[in-house]
Amino acid sequence: MSDTQTMIENRPPSVATLFIDRVAATPDGEAYRYPVPAATGQGPDEWKSLSWAQAAERVYAVAAGLIALGVQPEERVALAASTRVEWILADLGVMCAGAATTTIYPSTNTEESAFILSDSDSRVLIAEDTAQLAKARASRSELPHLAHVVVIDAEGLAPDEGDPEGWVLSLADLEALGAEHLAKNPAAITERVDAITPGQLATLIYTSGTTGRPKGVRLPHDNWSYMAKATVSTGLITKDDVQYLWLPLAHVFGKVLTSGQIEVGHVTAVDGRVDKIIENLPIVQPTYMAAVPRIFEKVYNGVAAKARAGGGAKYKVFLWAAGVAREYAKVSQDNFRRTGTASVPFGLGAKHKVADTLVFAKIREAFGGRLRACVSGSAALAPDIGFFFAGAGIHILEGYGLTESSAASFVNPGEAYRTGTVGKPLPGTEVRIADDGEILLRGPGLMEGYQGLPDKTAEVLEADGWFHTGDIGELSVDGYLRITDRKKDLIKTSGGKYIAPAEVEGQFKAVCPFVSNILVHGADRNFCTALIALDEPTILGWAADNGMEGKSYADVVASPRTVELIDGYVKRLNEGLQRWQTIKKFRLLPRDLDIEHGEVTPSLKLKRPVVERAYKDLIDDMYAGSREA
Repeated sequence: MSDTQTMIENRPPSVATLFIDRVAATPDGEAYRYPVPAATGQGPDEWKSLSWAQAAERVYAVAAGLIALGVQPEERVALAASTRVEWILADLGVMCAGAATTTIYPSTNTEESAFILSDSDSRVLIAEDTAQLAKARASRSELPHLAHVVVIDAEGLAPDEGDPEGWVLSLADLEALGAEHLAKNPAAITERVDAITPGQLATLIYTSGTTGRPKGVRLPHDNWSYMAKATVSTGLITKDDVQYLWLPLAHVFGKVLTSGQIEVGHVTAVDGRVDKIIENLPIVQPTYMAAVPRIFEKVYNGVAAKARAGGGAKYKVFLWAAGVAREYAKVSQDNFRRTGTASVPFGLGAKHKVADTLVFAKIREAFGGRLRACVSGSAALAPDIGFFFAGAGIHILEGYGLTESSAASFVNPGEAYRTGTVGKPLPGTEVRIADDGEILLRGPGLMEGYQGLPDKTAEVLEADGWFHTGDIGELSVDGYLRITDRKKDLIKTSGGKYIAPAEVEGQFKAVCPFVSNILVHGADRNFCTALIALDEPTILGWAADNGMEGKSYADVVASPRTVELIDGYVKRLNEGLQRWQTIKKFRLLPRDLDIEHGEVTPSLKLKRPVVERAYKDLIDDMYAGSREA
């Protein structure tokens, strides 16, 4: 048995155990960094740190506070907050109490928040602020099991006439209650943690629901313990790393990043404010971070737009450098695959050095200058975007997993990564491709099932442990997986041709620097069309340089000049597609797609049915007069 197999098979029953072990091993080591806004409200944030021992003091106080409130093992404690250090401390506190965390995105509306709280039978809600508290108050009659609401940011907290006594308390109150309980019962935490079994429920994460009502995915403690050991066994993270964590912790992708950190003991800088990413990167100077493809697309589009704004010569230099980056990445990766050495011909290497001085070094500096690698997941990354960053020295290691598989099932293996694939399975995870191309998984990271939905569970989870992902993929002879599409998202035209819309959409994002979102439509139609939303800052910058300064986004996208601009990129896209894949017509949307209108999930996945319903008139208009099946 290999050392990796031994480490994984001998994993402890829970991350709570790992946390206690980490605190004992490196109590004075830095665990978390977090921003505190300037007292005046002006100027940059001040970054503060917690050692592992300091973090433990707060985690144990939260855990003991929950125990004092009567929370029992496996009972649910909901967390409705943005990504912040208190989210992590609260989640660890829930686990150390032997309870189970139910995650709720702070953007979730009142009705769906009430559904999750009710469906999960959550006993306590830890809410970020009074806005999240207000949702619970509005639904209190539907939530008989909800005994308490704990508010993290208690500023402005005021009693409500309908609140039962003790129903609302601040996080500080909870921690004080916990400290008091620990003073009387010093073994309370160790007793709860020691009693945790691997199959005990740890987390209930509701799928973001690209279709229909979200389902609660039941993930036991063993899943996270396995994830901690398996991710560290890849060698992609070390104790000397600095992680920048901004992803939503309510999403399984963000949540899994907290487990490996505890196992290896490195520093994590936590700040979920997306608008602060560019500002934070040079301050945090991370060695690795995880992101969704949309972030890399926005960075690429921003770099391209800045180059275009610099004038024709500067833009030509950028386009040349982008071409060099992609060629360099493709050649070096291909050579590494064949020979084990990422070599390139002398001429290409010389061009790359020039491009690095002119363009790539500045991009790396914008990421903080120390970034060794990024992990990309949640959706497909357009290969041309991936090759660009690879050639620029920002190595994007694509990975793959689902909420039902605790996020990480595959990841690209460091230096041997291959852009356009999601890498190899984590140690202990099995994969096979079904006859229809569907990816099937089996292993310790898989869910127990869907909360209260045995029929839905049986539809995807076979008796022998194989899980039907719903994704279509291909495995190389040496075990690299390439995702080609969602099984249910495949388009079949009226001519009988199958099209993977995500593949076409990804190619367009690599071609057009102005696109934010695109939806390719064509099911049961005789040609494909597209709805295109543009990136507002980028297109308004172009508009200002082209005589439309001061115009609104809606006015700019309605301009024939803008339509002509995007039409050029659509034609460029079509040059690389099969005839039946080509986009014959498109419409520019009057605004970007967003979470507020329910058109994308909090992890920025497109909700196709929602978008198609919302813009049915535009779609029908593109097919007016055409032959349909």
